[in-house]
This record gives sequence, C-alpha cells and structure tokens, in this order.
Amino acid sequence: MGAKTALLAFADGDLPAALKRAGPSRADEAEAVVRRLSPGYEVTPIRDGTLSEDCHPPDDVAFAAVLPGAVVLCDRRLVAVTPSELPERLLAEAAGRRVLLHAMHSVSDALTFAVWEDGRLIRSLSVSPDTGVVEDLGEPLPFERPYWTGERPVTSPGFPGQGPYPLPFHPLDLGQDALRALFGFVIEGRREPDDVDAGAMVLHGFRVADPTGREQEERENHLREVLSRMGPPRRYRMGADGAFHELTPDDTP
Repeated sequence: MGAKTALLAFADGDLPAALKRAGPSRADEAEAVVRRLSPGYEVTPIRDGTLSEDCHPPDDVAFAAVLPGAVVLCDRRLVAVTPSELPERLLAEAAGRRVLLHAMHSVSDALTFAVWEDGRLIRSLSVSPDTGVVEDLGEPLPFERPYWTGERPVTSPGFPGQGPYPLPFHPLDLGQDALRALFGFVIEGRREPDDVDAGAMVLHGFRVADPTGREQEERENHLREVLSRMGPPRRYRMGADGAFHELTPDDTP
C-alpha cells in the first residue's frame, strides 16, 4: 500500500485514547454517518476492513467506525481539500468535537494534516515537494518542531539531475509522526508499545458512488490527460556511491 492515508475523525477528546478503549462499532451507525456526509451518492455496504489496511481506500469506497467518544472515516473524497476549505457539513457533523484530518501519499510525497477545536481551525499544514507549502496555518504542534528546526533533514540520495530535495524535511517522515500523534498509530516503521492496534480495529466498508457516473468519467479523463503528458519510463539503480544512476535500454535491471 505504501505510506498513504485518507483519514478524518471526530473525537470528544484525545482520539488515540478513545481508539484504545473502544469496543466494536455498529454497522448501521457507520452507514448513517457515511450517508449524511455523502449526500446524493449511492451508498452500498461492502466488506469490513481494518484501520491499518484500509486507511486509504480506492475510489468510490469508504470505511467508517462509530465508537464511544469518536468517529473515524477513511474516504479520499472527504480529505481531498485544503483544510481551510473543508466543507461546512463535515464540521457540522462533528458538532463541536475535535476534528482531525490526515492525508498522505507516498507517490507524490504529499502530506496534509489539520486540527479543529470547537469548529475553529487551529493547525493546518499542506505540503509536497512539487507544490511547496500550500497551507501553513496556526502554531506548529510539538511533534513538528524538530522538522522546522532542521533536526530531520532529508539524507537519502536523489536521482541524477534532481538537485537537493526542495523541502527542509521529508513530508512522509513528518506524516508518520503526525499520524502517531493525532491518530495513535503508524503504517510504516516500528510499532511502539503504546500505539493503537490499528490492525485489530474493524471498520465498516461502503461503496459510495456518484449515480450519474460524472465523477468517475472526470477521473478517467484526468488520468488519460496525465498519461498523455508522460514520457517513456526511466530506470535507475543505486550505485556503490549511494546515488541513483539511470540505466540504459541495454542494461539489465
């Protein structure tokens, strides 16, 4: 799966603590939340999943759990926005509870996370090497500070011709620390004793589809446009110097 997330949660207080003490979620309550947050979409129950394996579901799929003191949602639609532009219906659903957002994608090194308290956005960061810092609102949270002070530089070698990494830290490294601090678990790296057991947390799955087919068609058109702009694939191998070197067509992988 890689380092990918699409998480939104509402919590009465500390979300990791709520997840650790939570019992099973009711499927009917999870479905009701998904339906409220997806007006106009067709919602159909599918298989159950887990928080660790399904925190970045495919297109037209959502996972949800309604727990004592918390609601957890995994849905790429819900987090595909700059946090300051989060739809009002999502904040209304939270009803004054703490709102947490975490979206990360290992292909683009993109990271977005945000925290709302009592309906007010208190911290938002959206960053990637391609776009730079898209949004940086509020004071950095404690887990961020080593990244902004230069204590977590990018040390891995780049590809030929790329030059230095365009950010002072790697978004995916910060993303894992943000995921642990806000949601209580990580999807890569060593699990710590106090982490939430995300693999044991069951979420209810739903197909959430645009009945007109318009959204699916727009995605397919966008993909075709992106593919049309791509050049032939390039292959690299790490050399003895620790840097990546491009392979020629005659080189074996």
